Amino acid sequence: MEVIMKKKVLSALLCAAMAVSMLAGCGSGSTDQDSESDSDKAYVQDKGTLVVGITNFEPMDYQDDKGDWIGFDADMAKAFGESLGVDVEFVEIDWDNKILELDSKTIDCVWNGMTLTDEVTSSMECTDAYLNNAQVVVVPADVADKYQDEASLADLNFAVEAGSAGEEQVSERGFNYTAVTAQADALMEVEAGTSDAAVIDSLMAAAMIGEGTSYSDLTYTVSLNSEEYGVGFRKGSDLAEELNNFFAQSYEDGTMQACAEQYKVQAALIEQ
Repeated sequence: MEVIMKKKVLSALLCAAMAVSMLAGCGSGSTDQDSESDSDKAYVQDKGTLVVGITNFEPMDYQDDKGDWIGFDADMAKAFGESLGVDVEFVEIDWDNKILELDSKTIDCVWNGMTLTDEVTSSMECTDAYLNNAQVVVVPADVADKYQDEASLADLNFAVEAGSAGEEQVSERGFNYTAVTAQADALMEVEAGTSDAAVIDSLMAAAMIGEGTSYSDLTYTVSLNSEEYGVGFRKGSDLAEELNNFFAQSYEDGTMQACAEQYKVQAALIEQ
């Protein structure tokens, strides 16, 4: 009887040990799977599409006559998508909601001449800087001589893109301003006379205003800062480092410089 009882106890202990082992194995498998699912690269490759959040911002992201997205950022994004083996989809976003769009996975990255501000770098996994930029004041050309330094700007009413580096600059200086949806809208405000001036990216100003453009009667004068562009992914994303490596390779083989020259931003290009 005692032998039978010992056998029963031993059998029960073995069953318990096997159950614990099986549970541990399941837990280990789940951890590996979770680790795999944490990879943004794997997530994008699995769904087969890199969704890029943009605004209409020449020369970085804008549409050609056929409605296709082109520009320095757009072309580099397409090339990066090709290196990952995925398609690239461009989605216009409200710039003020870019972090929300990213975190909700409506988009996979923000690639639109994005200034590396403290807010951006604390909320996103950002690449190294790839272009230099500045925020500049745009005014009608016929009054430009009145606005050649910051002191002369104090009484102007500005139009700026909501959530942009331009809004940050005018807000810091206590200037009066109206926030609009996009930088292109800020230019329209000045053109229409509903705002005295706009603050936009210098790269956009060089491409979109002055002689031979749609805004030939506008010009830019005062530079309010100096800054750098980067691409933003979800916080902790492994795609930021992946893109850093892609930028370095593209710079080394000359394709990045060729793309920059095509869109006339080569002088702003940062060595990778």
